[in-house]
Amino acid sequence: MSVLLEFSMWPMDKGESVGAYVARSLEIVEASGLPYRLHAMGTILEGEWSQVFSVVDKCFEQMSRDSNRIACTIKVDWRRGRKDGLRSKVAGVEQHLGRKLVTD
Repeated sequence: MSVLLEFSMWPMDKGESVGAYVARSLEIVEASGLPYRLHAMGTILEGEWSQVFSVVDKCFEQMSRDSNRIACTIKVDWRRGRKDGLRSKVAGVEQHLGRKLVTD
């Protein structure tokens, strides 16, 4: 797997609390079978380019069914031949520091 994709997607027309809409996206993320990490400000997926963007597309399609305005941020890190980037990128930083970091 060579792509790490971090995204955050939320409806802009549903008020302050949008957790129920984000939860629907996480159902799609989990169903994809791709490795992922949820954090307070988004979700990181790991997979091939077409796989991770397919998940984002499905999340958009689901959210757009009952939202009139959606915001989304996406960051992508592609690296040929990388495997287990969700874990190895953090481990690399920890190795430089010589200690474990709080990641959950």
